[in-house]
Amino acid sequence: MFYVHKKLGLKYVDITFYIHRPVFFISKDLRTGKFGLIGYNCYICPNVEFGNYVLIAPDVSIIGGDHSYNLPGVPMILSDRPKIPKTILEDDVWIGRKVIINAGVKIGRGAIVAAGAVVTKDIPPYSIVGGVPAKVIKMRFDNHNDLLIHDKFLTNPPAIIRNYPGDKIKSNE
Repeated sequence: MFYVHKKLGLKYVDITFYIHRPVFFISKDLRTGKFGLIGYNCYICPNVEFGNYVLIAPDVSIIGGDHSYNLPGVPMILSDRPKIPKTILEDDVWIGRKVIINAGVKIGRGAIVAAGAVVTKDIPPYSIVGGVPAKVIKMRFDNHNDLLIHDKFLTNPPAIIRNYPGDKIKSNE
């Protein structure tokens, strides 16, 4: 994956993070944790950060916030583009196929977003959401003890994962 990341100019993507090709567009400022996956034909706008173990299915788009529409006398195509707000997908998030995520939302740890959903607001940790706009369908774990066990693993993974060789690709920051 190192060569794919380098070819795409992704300095802040961990070498354990797999990117299926072809890709539609992935902003060069994408930041990721370890052991994740981006499916083919995804569009990821600037100012996006993924945690560890994030799964992104094919044809997912993280978009928005890129045209000023409320300037009288200025057509949208000629308007300035405001700064895109930060989008965060925390650890162990699974995004289904053809999901659209608006820029600036936070998808909580362990959340699952069903295929075809449109995410317009923050998603609570460990929830399963779907629909247009996305709404909570149910919680991922039936009891609090299971959630605590899973959360403990994410906070303190086994040494073989924690100490995986080739930690982060070093940036020129």
